[in-house]
Amino acid sequence: MKSLRKIAIVGGGSSGWMTAALLSRLLQGLYEVTLIESEEISTIGVGEATIPAIKKYNELLGLDENEFMQRCQASFKLGIQFEGWKDGHDKYVHGFGVIGQDLELLRLHHYWLKMHAQGRADPLANFSINTASVAANKFVRAQPNMGESPLGHIVHAFHMDASLFAKFLSGYAQDRGVKRREGMVVDVTLRGGDGFIESVTMDDGEVICADLFVDCSGFRAILIEGALQTGFDDWSHWLPCDRAIALPCARNDENFNPYTRSIAHSAGWQWRIPLQHRTGNGHVYSSAYMDDDAAEAILRGNLDGETLAEPNRIRFKAGKRRKLWNKNCVAVGLAGGFLEPLESTSLHLVHSGIVRLVRLLPDAGFDKANINEFNRQSNLEYERIRDFIILHYKATERNDTPFWNYCRTMEVPDTLQRKFDLWMANGRVFLEEEELFSDESWIQVFLGQGVIPRGYDPLVNLKSDAQIAQYLGNITTTIGKCVDVMPSHAEFVAKTCPAAA
Repeated sequence: MKSLRKIAIVGGGSSGWMTAALLSRLLQGLYEVTLIESEEISTIGVGEATIPAIKKYNELLGLDENEFMQRCQASFKLGIQFEGWKDGHDKYVHGFGVIGQDLELLRLHHYWLKMHAQGRADPLANFSINTASVAANKFVRAQPNMGESPLGHIVHAFHMDASLFAKFLSGYAQDRGVKRREGMVVDVTLRGGDGFIESVTMDDGEVICADLFVDCSGFRAILIEGALQTGFDDWSHWLPCDRAIALPCARNDENFNPYTRSIAHSAGWQWRIPLQHRTGNGHVYSSAYMDDDAAEAILRGNLDGETLAEPNRIRFKAGKRRKLWNKNCVAVGLAGGFLEPLESTSLHLVHSGIVRLVRLLPDAGFDKANINEFNRQSNLEYERIRDFIILHYKATERNDTPFWNYCRTMEVPDTLQRKFDLWMANGRVFLEEEELFSDESWIQVFLGQGVIPRGYDPLVNLKSDAQIAQYLGNITTTIGKCVDVMPSHAEFVAKTCPAAA
């Protein structure tokens, strides 16, 4: 068996340096790793919201969380507050972590559905420590010595400056042996016979050879598409947004929240991400229903601080490469595909792609079984995330604009329709293989957007209404007491991980 010797990463930014840092940590110098990037090519680099899986990435690197928070001007995130997605005037939170506590065989939401049908249920947000903390603008890390308390079950992620994160990881990776090569790739040479990538040629004429290439070149996808012409699965008929404008503004202390805001507009939605040094804002929209000037005017009219830069305009198409691993090239990040950041999955897809590559790392023979399994797992992950994002658009009552009329009435993938049908029958959610989003996530979005099932699990009727009311009441009371003793998000950040001005 002949081993790989050289790995070349083409492209920097978050995806490139996340790849380089994790490879330097996990491969421990076994391979020569080179990252090629050019300072002349800008990265998107907007404020990034994440999901809890980012903590696993940081743990794999051995990062100290407080140092990470300070270096990346980060804040904490307990979930996402969706505003106006149901009917234009509503608000709900998709929080991380568990919803209450199971009662014997059933999840809490089944009992909640019975009480809700009788008009006797508290808001669903009161039954999760994460969502209750969002409402109070409070935060504390999970208390590992309090496993029986809701305080032991807080689940968090981060808001961070993606450019600072990439810079942080660049230093980390180079300290552990990754070589950085400044310059632009101007040509790609394929091997005769099998069509594998043999080398890339730099703008100064240097030829860089490698056994395995990782394409982190963003939307340009210069290896996976430009050289290998892998093809692209277009999902824009389900996800019609194809433009974004990003515009940072000054931090507003009154809105330094432990959650991301997703605010629905007439042809898309706006993100608001609070960082320690500023607020990240952006408007994602469909160019078929709104022009660029109108989209920018809406964004500027909904900022809560002074603008700090010129708008960054981004064009994209929802979808993914037909193969994320083709021959000896693996696409990571935007080179592999794009799903709008509605559920903050961008950096997770980078992380999961790198870990999947390491688990299926080939020898120099590049056995197709490894490649096929990588692509099978990647396809499943992308498609299930795609379905969850589509759910937000499809599960709406809005009919006030042509955009929302299209989303409300469009046909959806069969995989999503099965989830809809099962949910509507008796409020059940079953996951397939290792789906990213838990059943709690599906439950919160279904109910938050007014998709109430026709029935609930019939085993709910094993308990009397009085027993159910007592069970639900005990949970909300306990969570309320926990939230009362928590510090505000701003207080916790200022005490534990304040970043330099």
